[in-house]
Amino acid sequence: MSRSRTYEQLKDAIAAAYPRLSPQLRQIARFVLERPNELALGTVAAVAEAADVQPSALIRFANALEFDGFSDMQQLFKTRLLERSGSYRERIDRMQRATGGSTAGADAGVLHRFVGDAIEELSHLENNVRAADLAAAARHICAAQRVHVLAQRRAFPVAGYLAYALGQLELRTHLLDGVGGMLGESLRAVDLRDMLLVASFQPYSPQVVEAARDCAARGVPVVAITDTALSPLKAPASVCFELGQGPNPAFRSLVAPLCVAQALVVSAGTRLTAPKPAVPKGGGKGRRRAADKGGHP
Repeated sequence: MSRSRTYEQLKDAIAAAYPRLSPQLRQIARFVLERPNELALGTVAAVAEAADVQPSALIRFANALEFDGFSDMQQLFKTRLLERSGSYRERIDRMQRATGGSTAGADAGVLHRFVGDAIEELSHLENNVRAADLAAAARHICAAQRVHVLAQRRAFPVAGYLAYALGQLELRTHLLDGVGGMLGESLRAVDLRDMLLVASFQPYSPQVVEAARDCAARGVPVVAITDTALSPLKAPASVCFELGQGPNPAFRSLVAPLCVAQALVVSAGTRLTAPKPAVPKGGGKGRRRAADKGGHP
């Protein structure tokens, strides 16, 4: 394993190394991917305390990823932070402090908290989702004979929206809802001309993960919407959107996942409605005549 030179490379390296790390180093891996800003700004002692490990464990983690030490690895996180366009976290904190004394009741305070969390999630989304991934996912959607969509529990609304919206584009779409315990039978009907769209977040639906692995093993393209590079959906996915843990994992917002879903629908729709290049009249016939004569077109 070579040393990572960018934060994106480091995320991939952590995901690849994760299965063979010790339990303590896995704990650090989850921490640095879920809270990268803290790692960028903290001392080794402060980060170790926040991650509930010893400072020496952070150094071992950095060494396992081919860095000379903690500071060497931390530089990638600092660079990532400097490249971000403004700090929504600071703006949200200021908003919460400004309204804390004047909020009319606890309910309004809860609303402000969730609005702030949603803004933070969208900021992370804008800075971390690559246009190339959106384009690749949209191409899979447009090329598929049928798009199968699967999500369960709190992620189910994402699947419901995708099934509805892609259907409005007149694409053949199948919502794998598993009614009557028939999910396995429905998955067996997925073939190589189809694709699978999945969404799942911690603690991850075992059925969604297994479906993604099964389809990928059969050569079916899989597009996944999930949280981090450590998600079990990353490995089987042809395209994986990593939206982050979110500031409040116990009540995960669906703002960011639905935003990605809408972007996928619009990107696919743009491709479907784009004008096709015109074929010159007689061009094909001329080429065929030349080929029949043994010449070149």
